[in-house]
Amino acid sequence: MSLLQIENLTLYFGGLRAVENFSLELRQDETVGLIGPNGAGKSTVFNVVCGLYKPSQGTIKFNGHDLVGRHPHQITSLGIGRTFQNIRLWNELSVLDNLRIAHFSQIKYGLLDAFFLTNRLRVDEREVTEEATELLELFNLQRFWEEIPRNLSYGVQRRVEICRALVMKPQLLLLDEPAAGMNQGEIIELIDLILWIRNKFNVTVWIIEHQMRVIMGICDRIKVIDFGNTIAEGTPDEIRNNPRVIQAYLGEEVP
Repeated sequence: MSLLQIENLTLYFGGLRAVENFSLELRQDETVGLIGPNGAGKSTVFNVVCGLYKPSQGTIKFNGHDLVGRHPHQITSLGIGRTFQNIRLWNELSVLDNLRIAHFSQIKYGLLDAFFLTNRLRVDEREVTEEATELLELFNLQRFWEEIPRNLSYGVQRRVEICRALVMKPQLLLLDEPAAGMNQGEIIELIDLILWIRNKFNVTVWIIEHQMRVIMGICDRIKVIDFGNTIAEGTPDEIRNNPRVIQAYLGEEVP
């Protein structure tokens, strides 16, 4: 069943073409990779889908909802979670509060409830804390709940960020270079984590990654772009042996 449909997505920054005629269909419960050289336009595609940029042309539909023109928080509330290439955690807040604050669209109390500390506020806050704590336990992060993120290792920060993205119970999880900055041991753990997340949460995963070990180890399909254009799409084996992909990465003709 189709979950996300992107057709002829094009984005220009002034006279610079960032993405051109990008099309992709994501089905439920699959993992799809988006790869390409630096500057190919991968993160730009994610940013358009998440509402950070408005496309110059093209359509984006998620579960039948048109995403073009919606604000990022509206898109998140529809069921799309995301991590970023550069970790974006609130370093002045505890790990637990980083997860609690991600529940913002689920709370039912208003300003007056907060001012008068009503029972509705207490019930909502208790439920938010319980859900955040349960998620930390699932990720084996409960021992870090009082820590602030900047005191944690890079690998643990990544796990916290992924955990926070799952707070909203998304149907689609976008991971933007989650292995960036990780050592080989952390990369192996990340592969296992993503496979576990897909099965545990029944979530579709769309991932940008330069670590081919990750991409080849978890993806059902892979799409390759270069200079904003799609140059290949297929299974990991098909992509691994594609001459155009090899040329894009190596910068030379393949005999």
